[in-house]
Amino acid sequence: MFVDNPMILNPHQTDVESWSRTEDGLAVNFTAGPADCFGVHVIVTETAEEVLLDLHGGVPPEAIGRMCIALAVPGTVAVTLHEPLGERRVVDAGFTLDKPS
Repeated sequence: MFVDNPMILNPHQTDVESWSRTEDGLAVNFTAGPADCFGVHVIVTETAEEVLLDLHGGVPPEAIGRMCIALAVPGTVAVTLHEPLGERRVVDAGFTLDKPS
């Protein structure tokens, strides 16, 4: 489980692979590097019709200078919504994510 970190360095777009409902929002799944060397930040925009997820991956400040291996691992980050998801679409950078996992 990753924690949203708005302080990541060198952010780049990261694809949302799937999502599932939680009590107060979403669990967003993606592929990342090891959590001690890779961080994520998700920007959420909510409207009455959709929830837009703009997921970015990058280097957490505490990992600067640390030796890191190149390894793909599954990751999940919790997203809290201001309103219940209800029937709204979940969208990743403009693409509708048809089904939760």
